[in-house]
Amino acid sequence: MACDRATWAALLGAVTLVASAGPACAQEMVFTVEQTGQPPAPVADDAPPSETLANGLRLYQAERHREAAVQLARVVSGQSDDATGGVHKAQFFLAKSLYHLRYYRGALSLLEEIAQAGATHRYFEPALPWLAQLATQLPDGAGIVELVGRYPEAMVQTLDRDETREVHDHLLYLSGRHAYDQGDFDRAIARLDGVTERSPHYGRARFLAAVTHVRQRHAQPAIAAFREVLDAAERGTIEEADRMRNLAWISLARVYYTAANRTDERGERTVDPLLLDNAVAAWDRVEPESDLWLDALFEQAWGLYVAHEESRAMGNLFTLHSPYFEDAYYPESFVIKAVVFFGACQTENAMAMIQQFHARYDPVRSELDQTLGGLEDNTALYEFLVAVRGDASSLPPRIRGVVAEALSDRTLLRHLDYVRVLDAELSRLSREPEVFRDSALGDRLRADVTVTRSFAIDRAGELVRGRFARLIEELDELMTQMDLVEAEIYRVRREGLTAEERAERERIANAGGLEVEVDEEHQIWPFDGEYWRDELPFYRQQVSSICTR
Repeated sequence: MACDRATWAALLGAVTLVASAGPACAQEMVFTVEQTGQPPAPVADDAPPSETLANGLRLYQAERHREAAVQLARVVSGQSDDATGGVHKAQFFLAKSLYHLRYYRGALSLLEEIAQAGATHRYFEPALPWLAQLATQLPDGAGIVELVGRYPEAMVQTLDRDETREVHDHLLYLSGRHAYDQGDFDRAIARLDGVTERSPHYGRARFLAAVTHVRQRHAQPAIAAFREVLDAAERGTIEEADRMRNLAWISLARVYYTAANRTDERGERTVDPLLLDNAVAAWDRVEPESDLWLDALFEQAWGLYVAHEESRAMGNLFTLHSPYFEDAYYPESFVIKAVVFFGACQTENAMAMIQQFHARYDPVRSELDQTLGGLEDNTALYEFLVAVRGDASSLPPRIRGVVAEALSDRTLLRHLDYVRVLDAELSRLSREPEVFRDSALGDRLRADVTVTRSFAIDRAGELVRGRFARLIEELDELMTQMDLVEAEIYRVRREGLTAEERAERERIANAGGLEVEVDEEHQIWPFDGEYWRDELPFYRQQVSSICTR
């Protein structure tokens, strides 16, 4: 059998049936089927299995998966006279044997061939639960979501019974993710809504349903779905309950904030104070122990600024700039501070914020560009990612924390996990007995994992390049914003405030937004240079308006 691809495509390609020459009805005149141009005689799909297939199935039933895999691979590669049905059966049982041997990538390649063949493959439907099983062993980057998406809903629903409920819910979650990735939001919600609360995937399903509603600009059902995540987290019935709770709170805050900021028919922006208050309250619920707390603190500062509670906004930024978070990367915080000082007519302080921003982040912008320029291809970018995640990079101290934060999202980390899984399979294969390691199956396993690993590294490198480009683009945008603030400062110094600007500043000052409000739970304690860690969430900074002077 000819083979020009050293991958599972060769292993799982169409079986070539070799016909023997016809009867010697003429002296020295023997023709092959190909020479006559006639198709080979069909072999019935229900024909008895060959000895090789029968032996492989017996070994599988005896849980001698290593020996079974070698025999079944011979059937799949066309080394037996099995009919199409027998080859299909060998593919399916070979996938299961490799799964039991923890060669998950090899098992997935076989199931991928089955899924791509669709209903023409006799084991198309039985392969579906095994795809769900593989999804528990392989990271997202393996492509299982796309394969599950090939299955019709009716086939998933056949597993909607008590004994297969967990698999059914998992498949609904996976197919819902596929529909979301395809932009089919209605179908995504229908699938995700079917995941029962008993499923370990319930929390993620409700969260993705909420995000899907957000994509559809449906605020109320999004809020309801996030609340369901919160309820499940409080009951402790979902995985990573603490993380999911904080993620739901910060997501709720973002929904409320977006809904609060509206544009009317004339194109003018209006703010709903009740929804804005809900956003600020939701940000407050993110716990200081969470890795999302600093994000919540910064985002809340924007909300408080929009709500004209400048003293609270500046207090949040004061906390962000404390020595406890020296590596925190929030360059936009300087923009807020500059705008607040400018609004209070403290142009000298506003200019100081602009200067601090440039002193801190102009070198960061330059070093990011220089670092990216030194990484020539995706493989180099992947190796850079591994070094950063392992604290082994030689990055300048100025951008070490910035880059580490940018390269810490879960999408990137899943690609790293996938490469580790593939490396583990290659290592395991190298320790196999020679009869398995050096067989045709072993060669194809090795080739498939190697090719897949190369693609995974390339994709990870591509994502790293994108993260760098986004960092640089965002910094450039913030520099432009700072230039606009600086230009406004010079304009006001030349021309003074317009009547509208003066009225707005007086309104903010009269509303108390620039003053620190003290109640029974707070007291004024002048800052003496020492930060108290237990007070980090509660700092306020008074900014006195001098616009009337």
